[in-house]
Amino acid sequence: MTHSKLILFLLLGVVGVACKSKQDVEPPETFYYRTLQVNGQSSASMSFRNVSVKPVITVSFTAPVQKESASMSIKLTQKNNAASVPLSFTFSGSDTIVTLTPQTTLAPLTAYQIEVSPTLVSQRNTALNSTITASLLTVIDSTDKFPRISDSLLLDLVQKQTFKYFWDFGHPVSGMARERNSSGDVVTSGGTGFGIMAVLVAANRNFITRQDGLTRLTKITSFLTNNAKRYHGAFPHWLNGATGATIPFSAKDDGADLVETSYLMQGLLTARQYFNSPTNADEIALRKSINDLWNGVEWNWFTKSGTETNLYWHWSPNYNWDMNMPIRGWNEALITYVLAASSNTSAIPKTVYDNSWAQNGKMANGNSYYGIKLPLGPAYGGPLFFSQYSFLGINPHNLTDTYADYWQQNTAHSLINYTYCKTNPKQFVGYSADSWGLTASDEQNGYSAHEPNNDNGTISPTAALSSMPYTPTESMQALRFFYYKLGDKLWKDQGFVDAFNLTNVWFADSYLAIDQGPIIVMIENQRSQLLWKLFMSCPEVKKGMTNLGFQSPNL
Repeated sequence: MTHSKLILFLLLGVVGVACKSKQDVEPPETFYYRTLQVNGQSSASMSFRNVSVKPVITVSFTAPVQKESASMSIKLTQKNNAASVPLSFTFSGSDTIVTLTPQTTLAPLTAYQIEVSPTLVSQRNTALNSTITASLLTVIDSTDKFPRISDSLLLDLVQKQTFKYFWDFGHPVSGMARERNSSGDVVTSGGTGFGIMAVLVAANRNFITRQDGLTRLTKITSFLTNNAKRYHGAFPHWLNGATGATIPFSAKDDGADLVETSYLMQGLLTARQYFNSPTNADEIALRKSINDLWNGVEWNWFTKSGTETNLYWHWSPNYNWDMNMPIRGWNEALITYVLAASSNTSAIPKTVYDNSWAQNGKMANGNSYYGIKLPLGPAYGGPLFFSQYSFLGINPHNLTDTYADYWQQNTAHSLINYTYCKTNPKQFVGYSADSWGLTASDEQNGYSAHEPNNDNGTISPTAALSSMPYTPTESMQALRFFYYKLGDKLWKDQGFVDAFNLTNVWFADSYLAIDQGPIIVMIENQRSQLLWKLFMSCPEVKKGMTNLGFQSPNL
């Protein structure tokens, strides 16, 4: 072989070896997850709800998993305390699929997180390309938390236990209702009005004696007369329950609140009609105190001293009319106009009602939602307290005026709210025909007026329970669910807590006077119409409502 041929032969051999080596080298591996399923279901958001307490979690990968790394790299933890749940692992699909099952039963209605960290490696020792996380929310425990009793006894229990908020927790000096269970000396004028009506229910149902109720209301009226600050006869929203001094509700709201005053007067006038003995000196004295407080409110002065046909919500000794908030419908303040027109001393004319409240018809709605026609107010009706606060005393049965049939209005509003929650367009956890009701209440990070156009998954028990006269079947269904199914989380010493959010697994630890009071009162109005009968028996109310153009067999 010539020298040149030998060199060529050797070169070809080297090239051949090089080519063979290239073919033998495996390509670089990518290792990432393909799917994560819980009980056979996927979620684009990696958020799984209504998960069984014995879930099967399956994760598939692009390459076979090194089994030894799985137990160290895949964790299931409870979100609220980071407690780790022991897992069992099985492998399939040539070890590309890992199936996880908890070794213990998960807690119901609890948030968990599954995490797969990059310490997981493939059988070729390639690390997982990124962390995988998914959230799990387990199902509600559907077992009864308390023994079943009759619906009538359950209503008794709810009224009696909720009443403890006003009776046991009433301010020791003034007897007035504290704003909430954490408010110390801060008492509320409007919430006290609701609490006064609750005292009447308690006396009438023998939760307390009539004399006990009379003693408490005498304490309250004495404080209101002798200690509480008033502005042209009207009370502030908040007071110091020990001294009667005004506590500002907001920067410029440091004087009269006419709407809160109307809630207080609604309660006082109802109490005047209840404690009606012609011979009992203490009941006679209570009626006189109530009349003096009632006649002292200068309702027409809140039309800016009679210069306007608008009735204004606030007046401040420091800021005058700066808040500039005319009381316009449709909302919770119909009672303010009814009482302003009913005053013996300073009644407003019908022109103020038409111009300011009804806005000459602009408060009308007339649209249908879920096939239910709504006469008045915003789309979907707004928060449910619109159909409750004024109607603790005003009986909406067969009540009409130029603008609406008020039984139709309040029933439609309640049914729309119920149907919205049952339909659950935003897919919040726990909304159903059993669990519904949006209104103003506490929420996880504050307070808000919840309604279909302001819905974040927060349900307030007062919403459905205080709708009892309008939706007796639906409200009773909600009451059973709140008590029997969620009672271990909702039912406490002073009734149902203020609100809950099952999507976030949050339960309030608060009570609010303006939410607890309507539960007692509106359940009673459904059962006996007690408060409706008492308030509508006031001769001033009959005259005032008639003057505004209302028609009702009760007037």
